[in-house]
Amino acid sequence: MSQGHFGASVVTLTPAPTLDRTYYVNHLHPGGVNRADDVREELAGKGINVARGLNLAGVHAPGVVPIGNADLSVLDRTGSSFLVPLWVEGHLRVSTTIVDAHGTTTKVNESPRSLSHDDWNKVVELTEQTVRNTGAKWLVIAGALPTYTDTGVFVDLQPIFDSMKAMGVKVALDTSGEPLSYWVRKGEPNVIKPNAEELASAVGRELRTLGDVVAAARELCEHGIEVVLASMGADGILAVTKDNVWGAKTPPVKVTNTVGAGDATLAGFLAAVVENPVAEGEFGVGFNVPLGIQNAVKFGAIAVTQPTSGLANLDNLPESSLDLNPDFSLPLEEIAKP
Repeated sequence: MSQGHFGASVVTLTPAPTLDRTYYVNHLHPGGVNRADDVREELAGKGINVARGLNLAGVHAPGVVPIGNADLSVLDRTGSSFLVPLWVEGHLRVSTTIVDAHGTTTKVNESPRSLSHDDWNKVVELTEQTVRNTGAKWLVIAGALPTYTDTGVFVDLQPIFDSMKAMGVKVALDTSGEPLSYWVRKGEPNVIKPNAEELASAVGRELRTLGDVVAAARELCEHGIEVVLASMGADGILAVTKDNVWGAKTPPVKVTNTVGAGDATLAGFLAAVVENPVAEGEFGVGFNVPLGIQNAVKFGAIAVTQPTSGLANLDNLPESSLDLNPDFSLPLEEIAKP
């Protein structure tokens, strides 16, 4: 394990990191030959992006990652010295993003590389050790989950949840699909951060209004989740607990690249929460949810103005507004379908 990661407030785990290659084109011609004006490469994955955003905000956040040993130079090449790597056999998966200066962002992700039971056990041990050595109070598990090489079953997060609970460490989970539904219904994470579509998928129905989002989030809180951070793009973000709802948004910004905006949002939330502790039980959960989402939407908004999948800087953060009484009847800009 890398040494020197001490005094962190947050540790992140990215079970399935990826090498992000982003191609910037002036006009994308689907089905035709396109020439890129620029190509950039980043080591990414949700947990890595969250750690990068937190470190930019001055919150020391080492990130645990299992990385294929076929590319040993990747940490230095991508400026990822804040990561705590576990080198495993094989290659990093590659995610390809095409950013059209006059259109939309297109992303193609490779499936996560599978891991052996032995490698996953080492990931669990490294995560626990990093949290213990740093004294972190939060662990973020973010991104797609790999499967076991021999069975094709998703890796087991239970040992991590058990050890974090024993250490008094809160866990934020940001994943999707079957793993999100499974772990939410077990009530293991303290915080989850689905976007509207992921939330719709988790409850199995369309979400058309803010009230629909709140109802879906409350359904998940019934399983033991403390806070659901529902990110809704231009509609902002809702933070839902079993007893409270807060909304936050920023003025419109110029969108360059939407990849990684959700990760920036979670980084902003945690940056505010860990830097502004509150009394035990305050806001019903013991951390400053409304301040957190006000900061979250700022980070998310600045992220979409930048060309990279991870936050490049926090310059010129926009203002954000907090809504203590969201209008549940307001329709979403886009219906979220499961």
